[in-house]
Amino acid sequence: MEGKAAAPAAGTVLNALATGRGAAFAIDEYTTATVALSTETDGVTGEVAGAPDADTRLIERCVEYVIDAHGGPQNVGVPAVSGGTVRTESEVPMASGLKSSSAAANATVMATLDALDATERMSREDMARLGVMAARDVGVTVTGAFDDASASMLGGVTVTDNEDDALLAREEIDWDVLVWTPPEQSFSADADVERCRQIAPMARLVEDLALDGDYQRAMTVNGLAFSAALDFETDPVLDALGHVEGVSLSGTGPSFTAVGDRAALEAVQDAWDERPGETWLTTTQTEGTHTV
Repeated sequence: MEGKAAAPAAGTVLNALATGRGAAFAIDEYTTATVALSTETDGVTGEVAGAPDADTRLIERCVEYVIDAHGGPQNVGVPAVSGGTVRTESEVPMASGLKSSSAAANATVMATLDALDATERMSREDMARLGVMAARDVGVTVTGAFDDASASMLGGVTVTDNEDDALLAREEIDWDVLVWTPPEQSFSADADVERCRQIAPMARLVEDLALDGDYQRAMTVNGLAFSAALDFETDPVLDALGHVEGVSLSGTGPSFTAVGDRAALEAVQDAWDERPGETWLTTTQTEGTHTV
């Protein structure tokens, strides 16, 4: 029994660390999961392509949760699954603020359901919630990251209440996107939550803008506020503001994303190319996670 799925990365509109409310948008770069299930082996083994020392607990836990719910003898005509393997491959650098963990969890959940021929048994929102539950369980997230997971699973831009894993709004958007990823890494679980909570008034303003559909201004306010709270320089935001309205630190960094007209983004890219790391142009994605 084998299944395969791909989940898009995402950029940030509102970081949920300050208030528990967040917003994110899917981008056209992917993490792919391949799952093989067995009725004869015990336990789940995970692998991340190109990263032999990577922490695989999240993807393994996602497979285990799906097996517990849909792989047992309670499913008529389906032999009880006892274990399997999961392998992820990604176009998205890990610990870069581009939601690689949420994408890996989403792709793994859907690939496992695909292996069980059971993708119709869960709504896409509940698939995302299962991945969020696994992320909380293994400790790779502070807020649960339902904003990131929902954007990656559903596509488009989503606004969420991460304390209740509730979807507050979703809209399909069509933007060109510029990403700058510095060489360093930043892990969400290591973020200074108390410092982020000090900017809660600004986060509530960003939430209001996002719920009004003013996503680009929301991004920029978020980028300035959370760059300060998380000790990132604001110069990348200022470099972009002469050309576009929407630019932000993505997640807990270190990546920044800017959205707008491609010609304007190319001008921003010229400035960001002076910095160490990589820049790349892509687009938003509205399909969300899908089998392949």
